[in-house]
Amino acid sequence: MCSCLEQPCSRSQVSADVMERVFFLGGLPKMIYIPPLIWGKSGHIQTALYGKMGRVRSPHPYGHRKFITMSDGATSTFDLFEPLAEHCVGDDITMVICPGIANHSEKQYIRTFVDYAQKNGYRCAVLNHLGALPNIELTSPRMFTYGCTWEFGAMVNYIKKTYPLTQLVVVGFSLGGNIVCKYLGETQANQEKVLCCVSVCQGYSALRAQETFMQWDQCRRFYNFLMADNMKKIILSHRQALFGDHVKKPQSLEDTDLSRLYTATSLMQIDDNVMRKFHGYNSLKEYYEEESCMRYLHRIYVPLMLVNAADDPLVHESLLTIPKSLSEKRENVMFVLPLHGGHLGFFEGSVLFPEPLTWMDKLVVEYANAICQWERNKSQCSDTEQVEADLE
Repeated sequence: MCSCLEQPCSRSQVSADVMERVFFLGGLPKMIYIPPLIWGKSGHIQTALYGKMGRVRSPHPYGHRKFITMSDGATSTFDLFEPLAEHCVGDDITMVICPGIANHSEKQYIRTFVDYAQKNGYRCAVLNHLGALPNIELTSPRMFTYGCTWEFGAMVNYIKKTYPLTQLVVVGFSLGGNIVCKYLGETQANQEKVLCCVSVCQGYSALRAQETFMQWDQCRRFYNFLMADNMKKIILSHRQALFGDHVKKPQSLEDTDLSRLYTATSLMQIDDNVMRKFHGYNSLKEYYEEESCMRYLHRIYVPLMLVNAADDPLVHESLLTIPKSLSEKRENVMFVLPLHGGHLGFFEGSVLFPEPLTWMDKLVVEYANAICQWERNKSQCSDTEQVEADLE
């Protein structure tokens, strides 16, 4: 069911003290988050469940894979899914989606969200991070990095060109949230035809996060090790394309960096020895400063919803001051912080077994529906005012 705003509103903000059960998003119905009774209030279990299985009983939406050749020879891919129903406002609207670190359109949490969005009338375009798909070879010595927006921008430009009447809803999960916010803030032109943006469970500043990610508090150092191990496997699966003798590598990328990669136990070590060098950064500090969206957030003027969970073990609470402060200063920004949900979990279910669809999936679609109706109401009001002015 489509939730619509009765009237356009200039500001909707949710703060941490609303949290546990209910909050109100402008004209949206109350979004009640009730985590599973036995384990749902553990951020670690929610995060582990998401990491291990993504979602339960995931659907298999049918899409078409698109290939784009980038200027440096890299081959970017994204999957395009057509809507399965008419949108509640009857318009052509496309969700352009950027998944989390090393993720792609075949991940279960992405499939579940895409299926739900399709059934609510959205076309969906999902970026496959460069190097993340196991069956797609790299065609240049570069793979995705923390804040490179090139591939996401190419996907958005393809959608705008192919569907000139469509309007866009921008969605990013975790690392994808950083990329989409950075993309929108890089230039005002990137916000054209964008109705709104939603970022879920991102950390906002890699520079400020790196120290907390090396701490054992909330087991962040352990999560760091697990993600670094996964990144190593992906990089090494493309070792010929990245480090082969025939490859014209970045000048700063040396053979010794591959040796350091084998022994790396944290994402910071991998970023310092390999990832930053794909784009020519001189230091890890420079890489994190330039690639983080924090310095671009104030340049976003479309409606922006930033979603985090208070018990997310990957995002330190000190980082949440960034979206909180922004939402207090900017009329277009909403910060949503439920007490529970972990990292990209937000599972729902009465006692033990979670439902396939999560609270996060429903929240993003309901917010997008409300913004679409808000824009429709504004347009109708403008048309009415113009008719009245003409009659006078």
